[in-house]
Parts: sequence; C-alpha cells; structure tokens
Amino acid sequence: MATATTREGVRLTQFGRGGGCACKIPPGELEDVVAGLTGRGPAGGGGAELLVGLDSGDDAAVVRLPGGPGAPAVVATADFFSPVVDDAYDWGRIAAANALSDVYAMGGTPVVAVNLLAWPREVLPFELAREVLRGGLDIAAEAGCHVAGGHSVDDAEPKYGMAVTGIADPERLLRNDTGRPGTPLSLTKPLGLGVLNNRHKATGEVFPEAVATMVALNRNAAAAALAAGAVCATDITGFGLLGHLFKLARASGVTAVIDASAVPYLDGAAAAAAEGFVSGGTRRNLAWVAPHTDFGAADEPTRLLLADAQTSGGLLVAGEIPGAPVVGELVARRDHPLVVR
Repeated sequence: MATATTREGVRLTQFGRGGGCACKIPPGELEDVVAGLTGRGPAGGGGAELLVGLDSGDDAAVVRLPGGPGAPAVVATADFFSPVVDDAYDWGRIAAANALSDVYAMGGTPVVAVNLLAWPREVLPFELAREVLRGGLDIAAEAGCHVAGGHSVDDAEPKYGMAVTGIADPERLLRNDTGRPGTPLSLTKPLGLGVLNNRHKATGEVFPEAVATMVALNRNAAAAALAAGAVCATDITGFGLLGHLFKLARASGVTAVIDASAVPYLDGAAAAAAEGFVSGGTRRNLAWVAPHTDFGAADEPTRLLLADAQTSGGLLVAGEIPGAPVVGELVARRDHPLVVR
C-alpha cells in the first residue's frame, strides 16, 4: 500500500470499509450478541442505582449517584467510526458531535470526554490525526465539555470518536421507553446524511449542507425538549429513522405512525438515493424493520430514505418543540410497531 505523505490528495473515506454510523454492526445481529447480558449489577449491589442500561437499547447508560432521591445522575456513552468525509478536521468535528449527541438524547449535559483514536501510523501522516483531534476538541469546546486525554491504537483502518460522561437530573430524563399514545413526533434534523455521505465517498463530491448538519450539536434541541416537558426521545444515527423509532415503539409498548410526506430531507438526498448511493447499512436497517412495519403505499425509495443510516443526525422527540417539524405520532399499540402513511 502506498504511503500518504501529505494532506493534499488524501481521501480518508477510502481507508474505511464503511463510513460513519453506517459501519455499525447491524441492529438485529447486535441484539443477538447482547442477549442475556442485561440486568446484571456489580457484586454487593454497589452504591449507584442503574436507571438506564442495556434493556431498552437506549442512547446512553444512566446511573443515579448515591445520596437518595435528590442525587444527580451520571450519563455515560462511547461512539466512534471510520471516516465519513475526506476532510480530517470535519471528520473530527462530526465524530465528536455524534458522540456528544448520546448525552443530549438522554436529556443530559456533557462534562468530560476522552478521545478514542485508531490510526494506520505507517500509512497516514500524523498531521491528519492531529487535524481529526483538533476538530473533536473544537466541537467539545463549543459544547462546554472538557477533553482530557484518551486512548489510541495502531490499526489498519482509521477510526475516531469519544467516550463522553455527562450529568442529568434523574427526574427529567429523555428515554426511549417512556413514549405514550397521543403524543406527536418531532424531528430536529433532516434525513439524507447517509446517501449523501455515500455519494461523497464514491465520487468525492462535497456537500456543505450535510457537513453543517452533522457538526451541529443537539444541545438546543434537547433543551427545548426538556422545556416542553418531553420525557421520551432518541437520536437518529446508524439505524436510521425507522430503526431507532422501532426501538422506541417496542420499548414503550406503542405504535409509531410516520407521515412520510412530512419528513424533511437534505437537498440532493432523494437524487442520491435514486442514483443508487445507498449503503449496505441502510439496506440492513430496512431488512430489520420490514417485518415490523406496515408500509402502506410507501415505495422502495421512500423506505430506503426512512431507513437511511444517519451520522450525527437529529433528535426524534415525543412532543412538539419550536422549529422542528412534526413527522408523525405515537398511538396505542396496533398489529405493527411501525406504520408509514
């Protein structure tokens, strides 16, 4: 393999088999792996109370610290992936915003993060690794979150992300198992990131709107959800809108109805999907949810876009919040957990 010695001309996306959150292990396979690994606590019970763990497949773990009902909660998560864009600095920003999003999706505030970096040190220059880390640092600073070291390994495929710790009010969490019938569903970022990223990887075309969407923090969306009294939310990342919504509906014991015509998309997303820039991750998402979904008259392109594997997507909130379109509602459980109309 040729050694890249300069920043110019290096296409980082060509060094990863997947890209962004589309490289996640398929949701069905992952659930098989962790089956039976829930509900276990530390020996002796420990001093902290686990409020959110593996059981519902939520966005982060949450524990209430010792000290009784008024004690704060700690939110913990980790997220990393291979390059989703060719620009090293933008990749770092996107990966950091995506990792921080898991804390916001629980209604928490990130306070400290550590870097997770895998780097092919004999293939890619460390100048690029520095740019990745700089991007992550800048986004964390925007979020008011400290970055304190991390861990790195020499790996054939570059990967970057963060392990993030945050704090939350345990009485005001956003969870994926607290959805109730009669609640509207609001989406805070448009879909289409997956197909545009896949097109970028294949052609080198740059989509500034997609980059701006991915680096945008979900901080304000989470604050608006809490201010509106919402108790149920999730962020839309690698399992797509339908995959994450299926997990929410299943955990909450409700059916989620999506109005496909109300879902916003990034410019160029529909065209990219029509031209075949659909990742394997997106197709696996659709295959996973299809047995649980009444698609009605929705055609294949619509289904693929609704299952599009997002990277650093928005929040899906059970409730109405300013500036976010209502894309559906939760209703009493029907034959299918998901309905597309």
